[in-house]
Amino acid sequence: MTSTNKPIVILGGGGKTGGRLAERLEKLGRNYRLASRSTTPAFDWENAGAWGEAIDGAGALYVTYYPDIGLPGGAEAVGELARLAASKGIQRVVLLSGRGEEAAQRGEANVQAAVQDWTILRASWFNQNFSESFLLDGVMTGELALPAGEIPEPFVDAEDIADVAVAVLTQPGHERQVYELTGPESLRFVEVADILSDHLKRNIRFVPVPLEPFLAELASMPLPDYVVPLMRMLFADVLDGRNAVVQDGVARVLGRAPRSFQEYVARTAETGVWDTGA
Repeated sequence: MTSTNKPIVILGGGGKTGGRLAERLEKLGRNYRLASRSTTPAFDWENAGAWGEAIDGAGALYVTYYPDIGLPGGAEAVGELARLAASKGIQRVVLLSGRGEEAAQRGEANVQAAVQDWTILRASWFNQNFSESFLLDGVMTGELALPAGEIPEPFVDAEDIADVAVAVLTQPGHERQVYELTGPESLRFVEVADILSDHLKRNIRFVPVPLEPFLAELASMPLPDYVVPLMRMLFADVLDGRNAVVQDGVARVLGRAPRSFQEYVARTAETGVWDTGA
């Protein structure tokens, strides 16, 4: 819990969870500050020399590593940041981590070793990947062509992650805790496609494809260098069944069930983000 009036610094405030966390802290009247490449002072994971200015004066940090803590360098970077925070007297760090990612767990250990009051939020795949990220194009074209097979995933809503984050940052009793954040049920991608089809009243198909051709096609596109390694990690390593079991982290923190994928689709459809104009 942040007990002083020093700001909660949100790293990656423009991301799926950081922006939602900021909205909630604003409504609560809590002191917070965004830190990203577009803020002043700026925060860039590739410019460690400027981290100190971005976190100076913070009472707590909410840390998300871009592009993914499970990629090479992520564990080391969050550890370096946590040690810097501790040297500045910042002992409260909430880290958004990934489920089943060995590199992410190394990053967690680095944070735990550096600061006294840490909380780890291990999140499943976000629902919002289908509306705010790399799976949006598939929903729009009506074809989710992915190397996912029959493995289910308990997709979690970014709204729930933000609710959990604000709770652990503003309420006591969450220090030195690890929370596994999932949705209320595990869904195969074919089931996800069916739910989307039902709500959007148009056909959305899941098409399983082999991993290597999928990655080769991505490599042929003008995408950032991290995309192919990230997709390889997600589909070849993390989506192998290790994370299929639903966990109770959301309920432990909030005292309620997490939002379902069906709720997410109904809510998001109303925004028009999936409208095709047809």
